[in-house]
Amino acid sequence: MKICIISYDFWDYDKYIVETLCKRGIDAHHIKISSVTHSNFNERAVNALSKTFLNKNLKTEKRQKYVLDSLEKLGYQDQILVLNPDTFDLSTLNKIRRYTKRLITYLYDNLERVPVEDKLYLFDKVFSFDHIDVKKHGFEKITNYIYLPYTPKERQHPEMDLFYITSYDNRRVSLIKLIAKKLIEQGLKFQIMIIGKKSWKHQLTNIFIKVPKNLFLIFSIKKIPHHDLPKYYKNSKVLLDLMREGQYGLSFRVFEAMSLEKKIITDNTTIKTYDFYNPNNILVLNEDLGNLDQSFFEKPYEKIPEEIYNRYTLDHWVNIIFELKS
Repeated sequence: MKICIISYDFWDYDKYIVETLCKRGIDAHHIKISSVTHSNFNERAVNALSKTFLNKNLKTEKRQKYVLDSLEKLGYQDQILVLNPDTFDLSTLNKIRRYTKRLITYLYDNLERVPVEDKLYLFDKVFSFDHIDVKKHGFEKITNYIYLPYTPKERQHPEMDLFYITSYDNRRVSLIKLIAKKLIEQGLKFQIMIIGKKSWKHQLTNIFIKVPKNLFLIFSIKKIPHHDLPKYYKNSKVLLDLMREGQYGLSFRVFEAMSLEKKIITDNTTIKTYDFYNPNNILVLNEDLGNLDQSFFEKPYEKIPEEIYNRYTLDHWVNIIFELKS
């Protein structure tokens, strides 16, 4: 069987899908469009002028051509999964469709944040992690997946009580300020990284309280390499996961926590509807943060039953998405 994954893959999650398929003996390939960039200053300058005066993004056109050229080399595919349909125009998606009998998509974002309704009729099946979109549009629901190897808590020796990494977002940053204050009051050690533009750093330092020694608030304009994140996760007892505005599905942070047997603190109330939910392991914050208490950090993690854990592995995910046998 030949399967092709086409995606932007900004955070390097999608490569794990291809690796999992290859381990199953499937001829799988990944067309990663984020790897296509302007090669020099002249190209960037020409593209800036094109966007300004012609309303045409030459980099987008370059990426779409790269996808079609790659498919021409790979040839006909039994299935093609497009993970970022918003990246392509209708003409390109129609051409992609000619290379397969089964074109499917999984929406990493909900339609409120990334509206792509005008393109979804081209797909044989649409998967979504957002329960509102599933109910409203008849998509097939599936969550994100566990991609990290299972690492029991006994093999880890965390020094931090809580870790969080996030991109700059007004809503989340306001909440982080309140959470940090509560953690400091309870003598808990934490590390919070906020990734954003250089201009945001001054704004952030002005709104945060003074952080005592051994507690960390880090502001960075550089993205932390994805392969470095597990070492930060393993060095903490609890992971924090805060929703961005309009988010209703579960983020990858939840599944990273499951694979490393980490507790999680979140403001996503829908997590209570899932079969792995355990109030001992998962703290859903009240609006006033009144339930953010040190006792949650002190109680030991309770292992998730194996049959439940396996429902969220990438092996199970590819079975559902590509209609494969176990």
